[in-house]
Amino acid sequence: MAENYDVIIIGSGPGGYVTAVRSAQLGFKTAIVEREHLGGICLNWGCIPTKALLRSAEIKHYADHPEAYGLKIGGPVTADTAAVVDRSRKVSLRLNGGVAFLMKKNKVDVIWGEAKLSKPGEIVVSKTAKKPMEPQPPAPKGTKGEGTYTAKHIILATGARPRVLPGIEPDGKLIWTYFEAMVPKEMPKSLLVMGSGAIGIEFAYFYRTMGVDVTVVEVMPQVMPVEDAEVSKFAQKQFEKQGMKILLEAKVTKVEKGANSVTATVEKKDGSVEKITADRMISAVGVQGNIEGLGLETLGVKTDRGCVVVDGHGRTNVPGIYAIGDVAGPPMLAHKAEHEGVICVETIAGVPGVHGLDKGIIPGCTYCSPQVASVGLTEAKAKAEGRDIRVGRFQFGANGKAIALGEDQGFIKTIFDKKTGQLLGAHMVGAEVTELIQGYVVAMNLETTEEELMHTVFPHPTLSEMMKESVLDAYGRALNA
Repeated sequence: MAENYDVIIIGSGPGGYVTAVRSAQLGFKTAIVEREHLGGICLNWGCIPTKALLRSAEIKHYADHPEAYGLKIGGPVTADTAAVVDRSRKVSLRLNGGVAFLMKKNKVDVIWGEAKLSKPGEIVVSKTAKKPMEPQPPAPKGTKGEGTYTAKHIILATGARPRVLPGIEPDGKLIWTYFEAMVPKEMPKSLLVMGSGAIGIEFAYFYRTMGVDVTVVEVMPQVMPVEDAEVSKFAQKQFEKQGMKILLEAKVTKVEKGANSVTATVEKKDGSVEKITADRMISAVGVQGNIEGLGLETLGVKTDRGCVVVDGHGRTNVPGIYAIGDVAGPPMLAHKAEHEGVICVETIAGVPGVHGLDKGIIPGCTYCSPQVASVGLTEAKAKAEGRDIRVGRFQFGANGKAIALGEDQGFIKTIFDKKTGQLLGAHMVGAEVTELIQGYVVAMNLETTEEELMHTVFPHPTLSEMMKESVLDAYGRALNA
Protein backbone atom coordinates (compact mmCIF):
# COMPACT_ATOMS: atom_id res chain seq x y z
CA MET A 1 0.00 0.00 0.00
CA ALA A 2 1.07 3.55 -0.69
CA GLU A 3 2.22 5.57 2.31
CA ASN A 4 -0.08 8.51 2.94
CA TYR A 5 0.78 12.08 3.97
CA ASP A 6 -1.11 15.32 4.41
CA VAL A 7 1.45 17.30 2.41
CA ILE A 8 4.19 16.17 0.02
CA ILE A 9 6.67 18.71 -1.32
CA ILE A 10 8.68 17.85 -4.43
CA GLY A 11 12.07 19.58 -4.23
CA SER A 12 14.16 20.55 -1.19
CA GLY A 13 15.56 23.92 -2.22
CA PRO A 14 14.93 27.02 -0.06
CA GLY A 15 11.28 27.05 -1.08
CA GLY A 16 10.76 23.34 -0.56
CA TYR A 17 12.50 22.80 2.75
CA VAL A 18 11.10 25.97 4.34
CA THR A 19 7.62 24.90 3.23
CA ALA A 20 8.21 21.48 4.78
CA VAL A 21 9.25 23.02 8.09
CA ARG A 22 6.19 25.29 8.18
CA SER A 23 3.94 22.41 7.15
CA ALA A 24 5.20 20.31 10.05
CA GLN A 25 4.78 23.25 12.43
CA LEU A 26 1.13 23.44 11.36
CA GLY A 27 0.62 19.80 12.36
CA PHE A 28 0.62 18.21 8.91
CA LYS A 29 2.20 14.82 8.30
CA THR A 30 4.81 15.98 5.82
CA ALA A 31 7.28 14.46 3.37
CA ILE A 32 9.75 16.07 0.99
CA VAL A 33 11.11 14.47 -2.19
CA GLU A 34 14.65 15.24 -3.39
CA ARG A 35 16.58 13.74 -6.29
CA GLU A 36 20.02 15.34 -5.94
CA HIS A 37 20.98 17.63 -3.05
CA LEU A 38 19.19 18.66 0.12
CA GLY A 39 19.01 22.43 -0.06
CA GLY A 40 18.61 22.43 -3.83
CA ILE A 41 20.58 24.57 -6.24
CA CYS A 42 20.69 27.59 -3.91
CA LEU A 43 22.59 25.95 -1.07
CA ASN A 44 24.70 23.65 -3.21
CA TRP A 45 25.34 25.35 -6.55
CA GLY A 46 23.90 28.84 -6.37
CA CYS A 47 23.30 31.55 -3.78
CA ILE A 48 25.51 30.27 -0.97
CA PRO A 49 28.65 28.86 -2.62
CA THR A 50 28.87 31.82 -5.00
CA LYS A 51 28.90 34.15 -2.00
CA ALA A 52 31.79 32.15 -0.57
CA LEU A 53 33.69 32.62 -3.84
CA LEU A 54 32.87 36.33 -3.89
CA ARG A 55 34.11 36.69 -0.32
CA SER A 56 37.46 35.28 -1.39
CA ALA A 57 37.51 37.78 -4.25
CA GLU A 58 36.66 40.62 -1.87
CA ILE A 59 39.50 39.69 0.51
CA LYS A 60 41.90 39.50 -2.43
CA HIS A 61 40.79 42.96 -3.60
CA TYR A 62 41.57 44.49 -0.19
CA ALA A 63 44.87 42.62 0.02
CA ASP A 64 45.82 43.93 -3.43
CA HIS A 65 45.38 47.53 -2.22
CA PRO A 66 46.69 47.68 1.38
CA GLU A 67 48.15 51.15 0.82
CA ALA A 68 44.61 52.56 0.68
CA TYR A 69 44.33 51.71 4.38
CA GLY A 70 47.83 52.70 5.46
CA LEU A 71 49.10 49.12 5.45
CA LYS A 72 51.97 47.24 3.84
CA ILE A 73 51.88 43.58 2.80
CA GLY A 74 55.00 41.90 1.52
CA GLY A 75 54.76 40.65 -2.05
CA PRO A 76 51.84 40.16 -4.45
CA VAL A 77 48.74 38.28 -3.32
CA THR A 78 48.07 35.08 -5.27
CA ALA A 79 44.94 32.95 -5.34
CA ASP A 80 45.05 29.23 -4.62
CA THR A 81 42.21 28.16 -6.91
CA ALA A 82 41.79 24.73 -5.35
CA ALA A 83 41.64 26.19 -1.83
CA VAL A 84 39.16 28.89 -2.87
CA VAL A 85 36.88 26.28 -4.44
CA ASP A 86 37.31 23.89 -1.51
CA ARG A 87 36.23 26.58 0.96
CA SER A 88 33.13 27.26 -1.14
CA ARG A 89 32.23 23.57 -1.27
CA LYS A 90 32.68 23.18 2.50
CA VAL A 91 30.29 26.07 3.11
CA SER A 92 27.68 24.29 0.98
CA LEU A 93 28.29 20.96 2.70
CA ARG A 94 27.73 22.54 6.09
CA LEU A 95 24.41 24.02 5.04
CA ASN A 96 23.38 20.81 3.28
CA GLY A 97 23.79 19.05 6.61
CA GLY A 98 21.80 21.83 8.26
CA VAL A 99 18.80 21.09 6.03
CA ALA A 100 19.01 17.40 6.92
CA PHE A 101 18.99 18.38 10.61
CA LEU A 102 15.92 20.60 10.13
CA MET A 103 14.01 17.77 8.43
CA LYS A 104 14.83 15.38 11.27
CA LYS A 105 14.06 17.98 13.95
CA ASN A 106 10.64 18.71 12.45
CA LYS A 107 9.86 15.05 11.75
CA VAL A 108 9.66 15.56 7.98
CA ASP A 109 10.23 12.35 6.02
CA VAL A 110 12.79 12.65 3.23
CA ILE A 111 12.07 10.57 0.13
CA TRP A 112 15.05 10.15 -2.21
CA GLY A 113 14.45 9.92 -5.94
CA GLU A 114 12.57 11.34 -8.93
CA ALA A 115 8.89 12.12 -8.32
CA LYS A 116 6.14 12.04 -10.91
CA LEU A 117 2.45 12.83 -10.53
CA SER A 118 0.58 9.63 -11.44
CA LYS A 119 -2.97 10.68 -10.60
CA PRO A 120 -4.66 13.24 -8.32
CA GLY A 121 -3.19 12.95 -4.85
CA GLU A 122 -0.53 10.40 -5.81
CA ILE A 123 3.13 10.41 -6.84
CA VAL A 124 5.46 7.66 -7.93
CA VAL A 125 9.10 7.99 -6.89
CA SER A 126 11.78 6.24 -8.97
CA LYS A 127 15.55 6.06 -8.76
CA THR A 128 17.35 9.30 -9.60
CA ALA A 129 18.80 9.37 -13.10
CA LYS A 130 22.48 10.36 -12.89
CA LYS A 131 23.24 13.67 -14.60
CA PRO A 132 26.68 13.82 -16.24
CA MET A 133 27.38 17.48 -15.39
CA GLU A 134 26.30 17.38 -11.76
CA PRO A 135 28.05 15.40 -8.99
CA GLN A 136 25.64 12.81 -7.66
CA PRO A 137 25.75 12.31 -3.87
CA PRO A 138 24.49 9.17 -2.15
CA ALA A 139 21.07 9.31 -0.50
CA PRO A 140 21.27 10.59 3.09
CA LYS A 141 20.82 8.03 5.86
CA GLY A 142 17.29 7.38 7.04
CA THR A 143 15.55 8.42 3.83
CA LYS A 144 12.73 6.59 2.13
CA GLY A 145 13.09 5.48 -1.47
CA GLU A 146 11.28 4.26 -4.54
CA GLY A 147 7.57 3.64 -4.29
CA THR A 148 4.11 5.17 -4.41
CA TYR A 149 3.08 7.93 -2.00
CA THR A 150 -0.20 9.76 -1.56
CA ALA A 151 -1.16 13.13 -0.15
CA LYS A 152 -4.17 15.43 -0.24
CA HIS A 153 -1.85 18.33 -1.03
CA ILE A 154 1.18 18.09 -3.35
CA ILE A 155 3.44 21.14 -3.68
CA LEU A 156 5.85 21.43 -6.61
CA ALA A 157 9.11 23.15 -5.66
CA THR A 158 11.34 21.74 -8.38
CA GLY A 159 13.27 24.93 -9.09
CA ALA A 160 14.98 25.86 -12.33
CA ARG A 161 18.08 25.15 -14.40
CA PRO A 162 20.30 27.20 -16.73
CA ARG A 163 18.63 28.25 -19.95
CA VAL A 164 20.41 26.92 -23.04
CA LEU A 165 20.60 28.71 -26.39
CA PRO A 166 20.54 26.52 -29.50
CA GLY A 167 23.98 26.17 -31.01
CA ILE A 168 25.68 27.47 -27.86
CA GLU A 169 25.04 24.50 -25.61
CA PRO A 170 27.35 24.21 -22.58
CA ASP A 171 29.71 21.25 -22.76
CA GLY A 172 31.20 21.43 -19.27
CA LYS A 173 34.71 22.00 -20.61
CA LEU A 174 34.91 25.10 -22.81
CA ILE A 175 31.39 26.49 -22.41
CA TRP A 176 30.28 26.59 -18.77
CA THR A 177 27.09 27.10 -16.84
CA TYR A 178 27.26 28.23 -13.22
CA PHE A 179 27.95 24.61 -12.21
CA GLU A 180 31.36 24.52 -13.86
CA ALA A 181 32.08 28.19 -13.16
CA MET A 182 31.95 27.47 -9.42
CA VAL A 183 34.51 24.68 -9.46
CA PRO A 184 37.32 25.63 -11.89
CA LYS A 185 40.35 23.36 -11.66
CA GLU A 186 42.48 26.33 -12.60
CA MET A 187 41.88 29.96 -13.47
CA PRO A 188 41.53 30.62 -17.20
CA LYS A 189 43.54 33.52 -18.57
CA SER A 190 40.51 34.90 -20.39
CA LEU A 191 36.76 34.51 -20.03
CA LEU A 192 33.73 35.50 -22.10
CA VAL A 193 30.49 35.94 -20.14
CA MET A 194 27.28 35.81 -22.14
CA GLY A 195 24.60 37.65 -20.16
CA SER A 196 24.91 40.36 -17.51
CA GLY A 197 22.12 39.48 -15.12
CA ALA A 198 22.93 38.67 -11.50
CA ILE A 199 24.57 35.32 -12.30
CA GLY A 200 26.66 36.61 -15.20
CA ILE A 201 27.87 39.79 -13.55
CA GLU A 202 28.75 38.07 -10.25
CA PHE A 203 30.94 35.57 -12.06
CA ALA A 204 32.41 38.32 -14.24
CA TYR A 205 33.40 40.21 -11.07
CA PHE A 206 34.78 37.11 -9.34
CA TYR A 207 37.00 36.06 -12.23
CA ARG A 208 38.14 39.62 -13.01
CA THR A 209 39.19 40.13 -9.38
CA MET A 210 41.10 36.86 -9.58
CA GLY A 211 43.10 38.31 -12.48
CA VAL A 212 41.21 36.89 -15.46
CA ASP A 213 40.70 38.98 -18.61
CA VAL A 214 36.88 39.25 -18.74
CA THR A 215 34.54 40.30 -21.55
CA VAL A 216 30.77 40.58 -20.96
CA VAL A 217 28.29 40.45 -23.84
CA GLU A 218 24.75 41.67 -23.14
CA VAL A 219 21.90 41.82 -25.66
CA MET A 220 20.05 44.57 -23.78
CA PRO A 221 21.04 48.30 -23.68
CA GLN A 222 22.32 48.08 -20.07
CA VAL A 223 24.07 45.68 -17.72
CA MET A 224 21.77 44.10 -15.13
CA PRO A 225 18.73 44.87 -17.33
CA VAL A 226 16.13 44.62 -14.55
CA GLU A 227 17.76 47.38 -12.49
CA ASP A 228 17.17 51.11 -12.60
CA ALA A 229 19.02 52.57 -15.59
CA GLU A 230 20.90 55.09 -13.45
CA VAL A 231 22.20 52.33 -11.17
CA SER A 232 23.20 50.12 -14.10
CA LYS A 233 25.10 52.94 -15.79
CA PHE A 234 27.05 53.71 -12.61
CA ALA A 235 27.82 50.03 -11.98
CA GLN A 236 29.03 49.58 -15.56
CA LYS A 237 31.55 52.39 -15.15
CA GLN A 238 32.89 50.73 -12.01
CA PHE A 239 33.17 47.36 -13.75
CA GLU A 240 35.06 48.95 -16.63
CA LYS A 241 37.43 50.66 -14.18
CA GLN A 242 38.17 47.19 -12.83
CA GLY A 243 39.21 46.14 -16.32
CA MET A 244 36.12 44.39 -17.65
CA LYS A 245 35.24 44.85 -21.30
CA ILE A 246 31.46 45.22 -21.69
CA LEU A 247 29.58 45.02 -24.99
CA LEU A 248 25.93 46.15 -24.85
CA GLU A 249 23.22 45.56 -27.44
CA ALA A 250 25.38 42.74 -28.72
CA LYS A 251 24.56 39.10 -29.37
CA VAL A 252 26.64 35.95 -29.56
CA THR A 253 25.46 34.27 -32.76
CA LYS A 254 28.03 31.52 -33.16
CA VAL A 255 30.70 29.77 -31.11
CA GLU A 256 33.63 27.82 -32.56
CA LYS A 257 35.54 25.50 -30.26
CA GLY A 258 39.29 25.10 -30.36
CA ALA A 259 41.48 22.65 -28.49
CA ASN A 260 41.46 24.77 -25.33
CA SER A 261 39.55 27.93 -26.26
CA VAL A 262 36.37 29.25 -27.83
CA THR A 263 35.86 31.92 -30.47
CA ALA A 264 32.53 33.71 -30.35
CA THR A 265 31.01 35.68 -33.21
CA VAL A 266 29.35 38.76 -31.72
CA GLU A 267 26.91 40.87 -33.71
CA LYS A 268 26.49 44.48 -32.56
CA LYS A 269 23.56 46.87 -32.90
CA ASP A 270 25.19 48.76 -35.76
CA GLY A 271 25.51 45.54 -37.75
CA SER A 272 29.25 45.15 -37.26
CA VAL A 273 30.68 41.80 -36.22
CA GLU A 274 33.47 41.11 -33.75
CA LYS A 275 35.16 37.79 -33.07
CA ILE A 276 36.26 37.24 -29.47
CA THR A 277 38.52 34.37 -28.44
CA ALA A 278 38.68 33.30 -24.80
CA ASP A 279 39.89 30.29 -22.85
CA ARG A 280 36.42 29.70 -21.42
CA MET A 281 32.88 30.99 -21.86
CA ILE A 282 30.06 31.21 -19.32
CA SER A 283 26.49 31.00 -20.61
CA ALA A 284 24.39 33.08 -18.19
CA VAL A 285 21.30 33.84 -20.20
CA GLY A 286 18.77 33.07 -17.49
CA VAL A 287 17.08 29.99 -16.10
CA GLN A 288 13.98 27.95 -16.93
CA GLY A 289 11.63 26.03 -14.70
CA ASN A 290 12.00 22.29 -14.13
CA ILE A 291 8.56 21.18 -15.32
CA GLU A 292 9.55 18.20 -17.45
CA GLY A 293 8.93 14.64 -16.29
CA LEU A 294 6.56 15.62 -13.48
CA GLY A 295 3.41 14.30 -15.13
CA LEU A 296 1.81 17.73 -15.31
CA GLU A 297 0.24 16.96 -18.66
CA THR A 298 -1.39 13.82 -17.22
CA LEU A 299 -3.28 15.86 -14.64
CA GLY A 300 -3.83 18.86 -16.91
CA VAL A 301 -1.78 21.30 -14.85
CA LYS A 302 -1.52 24.56 -16.76
CA THR A 303 1.94 25.87 -17.68
CA ASP A 304 3.15 28.97 -19.48
CA ARG A 305 6.60 29.68 -20.93
CA GLY A 306 8.23 26.86 -19.01
CA CYS A 307 6.65 27.59 -15.62
CA VAL A 308 3.59 26.37 -13.72
CA VAL A 309 0.75 28.89 -13.62
CA VAL A 310 -0.36 29.72 -10.06
CA ASP A 311 -2.38 32.31 -8.20
CA GLY A 312 -1.00 34.46 -5.38
CA HIS A 313 -1.33 31.54 -2.96
CA GLY A 314 0.51 28.90 -5.02
CA ARG A 315 -2.63 27.14 -6.25
CA THR A 316 -2.62 25.68 -9.77
CA ASN A 317 -5.74 25.08 -11.87
CA VAL A 318 -5.89 21.51 -10.50
CA PRO A 319 -7.23 21.12 -6.94
CA GLY A 320 -4.64 19.66 -4.57
CA ILE A 321 -1.67 20.61 -6.77
CA TYR A 322 0.40 23.69 -5.91
CA ALA A 323 3.66 25.25 -7.12
CA ILE A 324 6.13 27.64 -5.52
CA GLY A 325 9.54 29.17 -6.25
CA ASP A 326 11.33 29.22 -9.58
CA VAL A 327 9.06 26.62 -11.16
CA ALA A 328 6.12 28.96 -10.46
CA GLY A 329 7.69 31.81 -12.44
CA PRO A 330 9.65 35.02 -11.90
CA PRO A 331 11.15 36.62 -10.00
CA MET A 332 13.29 33.52 -9.64
CA LEU A 333 14.77 34.27 -6.23
CA ALA A 334 15.32 32.05 -3.20
CA HIS A 335 13.64 34.44 -0.77
CA LYS A 336 10.60 34.67 -3.02
CA ALA A 337 10.39 30.87 -2.99
CA GLU A 338 10.57 30.71 0.81
CA HIS A 339 7.86 33.31 1.33
CA GLU A 340 5.69 31.81 -1.39
CA GLY A 341 5.96 28.39 0.23
CA VAL A 342 4.86 29.68 3.63
CA ILE A 343 1.89 31.49 2.03
CA CYS A 344 0.94 28.31 0.18
CA VAL A 345 0.99 25.91 3.12
CA GLU A 346 -0.65 28.40 5.50
CA THR A 347 -3.43 28.80 2.92
CA ILE A 348 -3.83 25.03 2.87
CA ALA A 349 -4.04 25.03 6.66
CA GLY A 350 -6.61 27.81 6.70
CA VAL A 351 -4.44 30.17 8.73
CA PRO A 352 -6.42 33.41 9.04
CA GLY A 353 -5.13 36.60 7.46
CA VAL A 354 -2.80 35.04 4.89
CA HIS A 355 -1.99 37.58 2.17
CA GLY A 356 -1.23 36.55 -1.39
CA LEU A 357 2.26 37.12 -2.72
CA ASP A 358 2.97 40.74 -3.66
CA LYS A 359 5.75 40.60 -6.23
CA GLY A 360 6.09 44.38 -6.11
CA ILE A 361 7.92 44.31 -2.77
CA ILE A 362 10.37 41.47 -3.35
CA PRO A 363 13.96 42.78 -3.15
CA GLY A 364 16.63 41.86 -5.68
CA CYS A 365 20.35 41.72 -4.85
CA THR A 366 23.51 41.34 -6.92
CA TYR A 367 26.69 40.61 -4.96
CA CYS A 368 29.34 42.02 -7.26
CA SER A 369 31.43 45.04 -6.31
CA PRO A 370 29.86 47.51 -6.16
CA GLN A 371 26.85 45.65 -4.81
CA VAL A 372 23.44 46.40 -6.30
CA ALA A 373 20.08 46.09 -4.53
CA SER A 374 16.58 47.23 -5.33
CA VAL A 375 12.89 46.90 -4.54
CA GLY A 376 9.78 48.21 -6.25
CA LEU A 377 9.47 50.35 -9.36
CA THR A 378 12.38 51.79 -11.30
CA GLU A 379 12.11 55.44 -12.28
CA ALA A 380 11.33 54.45 -15.87
CA LYS A 381 8.56 52.03 -14.83
CA ALA A 382 7.01 54.56 -12.46
CA LYS A 383 6.85 57.11 -15.26
CA ALA A 384 5.51 54.52 -17.69
CA GLU A 385 2.65 53.89 -15.26
CA GLY A 386 1.82 57.58 -15.41
CA ARG A 387 2.92 58.27 -11.84
CA ASP A 388 3.75 61.81 -10.76
CA ILE A 389 6.92 61.14 -8.78
CA ARG A 390 9.58 62.65 -6.56
CA VAL A 391 13.10 61.21 -6.81
CA GLY A 392 15.75 61.48 -4.11
CA ARG A 393 19.44 60.59 -4.31
CA PHE A 394 22.29 60.53 -1.85
CA GLN A 395 25.92 59.79 -2.66
CA PHE A 396 28.22 57.49 -0.69
CA GLY A 397 30.86 60.21 -1.00
CA ALA A 398 28.88 62.40 1.42
CA ASN A 399 28.58 59.72 4.11
CA GLY A 400 31.16 59.63 6.90
CA LYS A 401 31.06 55.86 7.44
CA ALA A 402 31.49 55.18 3.71
CA ILE A 403 34.51 57.50 3.56
CA ALA A 404 36.05 55.89 6.66
CA LEU A 405 35.57 52.43 5.10
CA GLY A 406 37.23 53.57 1.88
CA GLU A 407 33.95 52.80 0.09
CA ASP A 408 32.85 56.22 -1.13
CA GLN A 409 31.59 55.13 -4.57
CA GLY A 410 27.86 54.62 -4.96
CA PHE A 411 24.47 56.15 -4.25
CA ILE A 412 20.99 55.47 -2.93
CA LYS A 413 17.93 56.46 -4.95
CA THR A 414 14.34 56.62 -3.73
CA ILE A 415 11.13 57.13 -5.71
CA PHE A 416 7.94 58.48 -4.15
CA ASP A 417 4.42 59.14 -5.36
CA LYS A 418 4.15 62.93 -5.26
CA LYS A 419 0.48 62.95 -4.28
CA THR A 420 0.41 60.31 -1.54
CA GLY A 421 4.01 60.11 -0.31
CA GLN A 422 4.01 56.35 -1.00
CA LEU A 423 7.46 54.82 -1.43
CA LEU A 424 7.31 53.27 -4.90
CA GLY A 425 10.87 52.03 -5.26
CA ALA A 426 14.39 52.13 -3.88
CA HIS A 427 17.61 51.45 -5.76
CA MET A 428 21.14 51.20 -4.38
CA VAL A 429 24.64 50.69 -5.67
CA GLY A 430 27.68 50.56 -3.40
CA ALA A 431 29.17 48.75 -0.43
CA GLU A 432 26.82 46.54 1.65
CA VAL A 433 23.64 47.71 -0.06
CA THR A 434 22.37 44.12 -0.12
CA GLU A 435 22.15 44.42 3.68
CA LEU A 436 20.61 47.91 3.60
CA ILE A 437 17.77 47.26 1.14
CA GLN A 438 15.63 45.41 3.68
CA GLY A 439 14.94 48.67 5.51
CA TYR A 440 13.05 49.93 2.51
CA VAL A 441 11.34 46.56 2.01
CA VAL A 442 9.96 46.73 5.56
CA ALA A 443 8.87 50.32 4.95
CA MET A 444 7.00 49.37 1.78
CA ASN A 445 5.42 46.34 3.45
CA LEU A 446 4.12 48.62 6.23
CA GLU A 447 2.97 51.20 3.65
CA THR A 448 5.19 53.79 5.28
CA THR A 449 5.07 57.34 3.93
CA GLU A 450 7.94 59.75 3.39
CA GLU A 451 6.97 61.63 6.56
CA GLU A 452 7.38 58.53 8.73
CA LEU A 453 10.74 57.77 7.17
CA MET A 454 11.89 61.34 7.79
CA HIS A 455 10.97 61.01 11.46
CA THR A 456 12.89 57.74 11.87
CA VAL A 457 16.19 58.03 13.77
CA PHE A 458 19.10 56.28 12.04
CA PRO A 459 22.31 55.48 13.98
CA HIS A 460 25.49 57.45 13.32
CA PRO A 461 27.94 56.75 11.85
CA THR A 462 26.42 54.14 9.56
CA LEU A 463 25.83 53.59 5.88
CA SER A 464 22.12 53.39 6.70
CA GLU A 465 22.00 57.15 7.29
CA MET A 466 22.09 57.54 3.51
CA MET A 467 18.68 55.88 3.34
CA LYS A 468 17.10 58.72 5.30
CA GLU A 469 19.10 61.36 3.41
CA SER A 470 17.82 60.01 0.10
CA VAL A 471 14.26 60.37 1.37
CA LEU A 472 14.98 63.90 2.55
CA ASP A 473 16.52 64.75 -0.82
CA ALA A 474 13.34 63.73 -2.63
CA TYR A 475 11.63 66.55 -0.75
CA GLY A 476 14.46 69.09 -0.95
CA ARG A 477 15.48 68.61 2.66
CA ALA A 478 18.79 66.69 2.52
CA LEU A 479 21.02 67.71 5.43
CA ASN A 480 24.45 66.48 4.33
CA ALA A 481 24.47 67.18 0.63
